[in-house]
Amino acid sequence: MTEFDFIRQYLQRQKSEGLILGIGDDAAIIRPSNGFDLCFSADMLVKGRHFFEDVLPEDLAWKILAVNLSDMAAMGAKPRWVLLSAALPELNQDWLKRFCDSFFALAARFDTVLIGGDTTKGDLVFNVTIVGEVPTGRTLRRDAAEVGDDIWVSGQLGLAAAALNKHLGHYQLPSEIMAVCDDKLLRPEPRVSLGQALLPFAHAAQDVSDGLAQDAGHILKASAVGAEIFADCVPSLPELKNVLSREQWLSAVLAGGDDYELIFTAAPEDRERVCQAAEQSGVPVAQIGKITDSGRLNILDAEGGVLELTSLGFDHFG
Repeated sequence: MTEFDFIRQYLQRQKSEGLILGIGDDAAIIRPSNGFDLCFSADMLVKGRHFFEDVLPEDLAWKILAVNLSDMAAMGAKPRWVLLSAALPELNQDWLKRFCDSFFALAARFDTVLIGGDTTKGDLVFNVTIVGEVPTGRTLRRDAAEVGDDIWVSGQLGLAAAALNKHLGHYQLPSEIMAVCDDKLLRPEPRVSLGQALLPFAHAAQDVSDGLAQDAGHILKASAVGAEIFADCVPSLPELKNVLSREQWLSAVLAGGDDYELIFTAAPEDRERVCQAAEQSGVPVAQIGKITDSGRLNILDAEGGVLELTSLGFDHFG
């Protein structure tokens, strides 16, 4: 199989409204919808850094796309188009079919279309560029948090980090708990519908990819505010508290990363609207703190004491 056979057989599958010219030319042509702004994002995933060498191709394809869909969710955008570039050691047809079937199945769930990219020979490196649409002037941004806002997160945090630490041999997990955590690590659920439901009233938002404390810090810095987050209010798998030490649990939930949930802020008077948005999108949310004028992030224990974390989250060059 040649590179061009691979493109024709596996990648030229989709068409969509707004796509004028797709895969097969030197560039794709898209036509944005009237009254919408475009959001662009890109993520690179590298073997040994973002995924293990023995990962199943269907799980790998899911995560590669899901982490990019999560960026659109954090902006309140509707994902529309993606470009996929891949460095592959060989063109194994069984591996490619499983990878592409999973990639396109997830893309179809969110009406997202592959419109181009690049392939080369290399050691499993993937880059996805994603383009989404959001009503003009209504994007969720990091720089819009206001003093007095509630801080919320979606889903459960710490599961992916717990699975990763089990894989790395840092601690043990019972098999039934590991199965739940591993699914979160391998197949995160992008919160696209929640992001769009929050657009009319939420202030700032960010997806939690590198650790809750670190990603919350991005909002605080961009908005020039501070925050208090109550550690024991952060939602997680209840069983994790029973099998991990307190230090391990706090590290996984507050600084573990790979959650791909949303952290967002909204005015206290909009609590009912937040709950309605969560119900509408089928995603649980929890209120975990508030925005302050302190200019710093304080993470508090149940008695109100300030917790000192050895790490706030993941850093590629840390």
